[in-house]
Amino acid sequence: MNIIKRNGTEATFDRQKIVNAITKANNSVNPEARMKKEFIDAIAADVEGKTAEHMDALNVEDIQDMVVFDLMKYAPVVASSYIKYRHTRELVRKANTTDDKIFALVNLTNEEAKQENSNKDPVISSTQRDYIAGEVSRDITQRLLLPKDIMEAHKDGIIHFHDTDYYIQKTHNCDLVNLEDMLQNGTVISETMIEKPHSFYTACNITTQIIAQVASNQYGGQSFTLSHLVPFVDVSRKKIYAQMEEELKAVGVDMDEKQKAAVTEIRLKDEIKRGIQTIQYQLITLMTCNGQAPFVTMFMYLDEVPEGRQRDDLALLINEVFDQRIQGVKNEKGAWITPAFPKLIYVLDEDNIREGTPYWDLTVKAAKCTAKRMVPDYISAKVMKQLKKGSVYTCMGCRSFLTPEDDVLNQDGSRKFYGRFNQGVVTINLVDAALSSGKDMDKFWEIMEERLELCHRALRCRHERLLGTPSDVAPILWQYGALARLKKGETIDKLLFGGYSTISLGYAGLYETCKYMTGRSHTDPEAKDFALSVMQKLNDKCAEWRTAENIAYSVYGTPLESTTYKFAKSLRKRFGVIPGITDKNYITNSYHVHVTEQIDAFTKLTFESEFQRLSPGGAISYVEVPNMQNNIPAVLAVMQHIYENIMYAELNTKSDYCECCGFDGEIKIVEDKEGKLVWECPNCGNHDQDKMHVARRTCGYIGTQFWNQGRTQEIKDRVLHL
Repeated sequence: MNIIKRNGTEATFDRQKIVNAITKANNSVNPEARMKKEFIDAIAADVEGKTAEHMDALNVEDIQDMVVFDLMKYAPVVASSYIKYRHTRELVRKANTTDDKIFALVNLTNEEAKQENSNKDPVISSTQRDYIAGEVSRDITQRLLLPKDIMEAHKDGIIHFHDTDYYIQKTHNCDLVNLEDMLQNGTVISETMIEKPHSFYTACNITTQIIAQVASNQYGGQSFTLSHLVPFVDVSRKKIYAQMEEELKAVGVDMDEKQKAAVTEIRLKDEIKRGIQTIQYQLITLMTCNGQAPFVTMFMYLDEVPEGRQRDDLALLINEVFDQRIQGVKNEKGAWITPAFPKLIYVLDEDNIREGTPYWDLTVKAAKCTAKRMVPDYISAKVMKQLKKGSVYTCMGCRSFLTPEDDVLNQDGSRKFYGRFNQGVVTINLVDAALSSGKDMDKFWEIMEERLELCHRALRCRHERLLGTPSDVAPILWQYGALARLKKGETIDKLLFGGYSTISLGYAGLYETCKYMTGRSHTDPEAKDFALSVMQKLNDKCAEWRTAENIAYSVYGTPLESTTYKFAKSLRKRFGVIPGITDKNYITNSYHVHVTEQIDAFTKLTFESEFQRLSPGGAISYVEVPNMQNNIPAVLAVMQHIYENIMYAELNTKSDYCECCGFDGEIKIVEDKEGKLVWECPNCGNHDQDKMHVARRTCGYIGTQFWNQGRTQEIKDRVLHL
């Protein structure tokens, strides 16, 4: 039985430490008020028993709260002394808590850091450096930068103020990179002029450099569209043709135009293969200053370019992306595994969704890729046009969707999406609001009003932190085309208003909220209206703030990763264990159907589409499926259902590998002797996480490290929808 110490490290529970602490408090009071030794031992035993009952490792503060509770019942005077001593020690600790956490990071004993992000390995020096800087930022943010009530609400899990480890800097969350501007008009990287590339392969190289630079100047994900690379395919085609003519002339060989064209296309396909391979391998192997590979999404939408040669060229690029992703990448042992990045999004439309349509074969290839490697994810052009004023565009790397502003336009008069960004996220814990109401509906709405205003003020902190930021802090973003072409010394302020950028009100735990307030899942027709009314409330508040301030507030389905565990622990601490509500180590992401609820894929996607409509700032739905590599028609059927019913969705397959025995399938989650959830190869029983590769969808992205106990339990509890 372990506990989490204040510096984030795990330690074995030691009852004697409780006995010693109570004894010190006991000896400090008048003899007539002192407890007998057997009472001290009884309290220590009671706390040990309660600790053992918990599903997760408790923090030291949680255990001390239990001690205080028992002391107040049996020896109030001793309890007062204990509380006073505890407060004194807390004041002393405040001077060096950050130091302890940093040393725990360096010494590789900080369990919280190990489990905070499934795509960041805190053993690596560059990642440690980012985490160390993050601890300093959190400390300053908590003490100096945020209002006390907002910080306390964050600590208590009432809200979550995302990315406090970066808040000290004037940086934003995520964005859509304007790759077209940077490639066509040139850019500057590390004070070096990068001119318009003269081949497709060079354009791919420059793209990876841009992505690395962008990732190093923000803290969230980014997206780019493959269509911005399409013009360089024809540049290479013409270049290859001209070179071939020179070669033929030099050796005195004649070829007719048809033969020349055929040879040109063969050479061009080889260059496309090398270019796409460059993007894939460089993005996987690049390490940004954040100590991780760039969180990047590649968008693939055929209708983003004109019909004819350009669209066919885009299809060639997409096909090559799928071929290389299906193959995977080799790990250090030489085994083919599923890479986490770049994430892929493929748009389903009338020209590729049915057999007989022009690009149906490409969609079949997409289905095979999904069955093998969990990507691409799918956007329905049909549904998106209904929800986004006729526009189809990618989300940002973290699933944030921009609003289709009529007054944010490109030079040709079309709506502008590339070059826009998100200012940041604050998430409301809906479950806490519900439990705080005691099932009193009027009180629930009153609490929601108060909590949403708290979120509003927290979001204003994010917005105001960015105000006055000079473009010089990140030239690649603000001066050289990734997001804008501002002058040196010019502030980014005008980009923070008028819808050019969004700012996100996140939410979590709609299922548990509905279950507590109505006694039913939100999939129940009798409870669904309440769930929808909660979502509408969030949208109404964002509209109210937006009208008053000209800032693009938007409702965002938070992609909880470690926060799902934090919220669950906070709820149990505040309200105890409530069956069906707080009895797990996680709460449900956004509006999703609970992971344990039996529901088929088609019903789930249709149901969640109504809630996705009310989450315009970002959301994604998924269905959990078994190994589908031998059932591609079923994958295609789900994809066609997505096209007709929901804007953005994905299929969660399994893609694992055991290095001990070569097993290629689904590695399972089991309980070890101490009740801790661990991963186990079903073939050889291997438990060593360093000798297995596990890929799971955890928050939209594919995670390829390992997760905290809350997220691990959530993964274990998932039922199949197909």
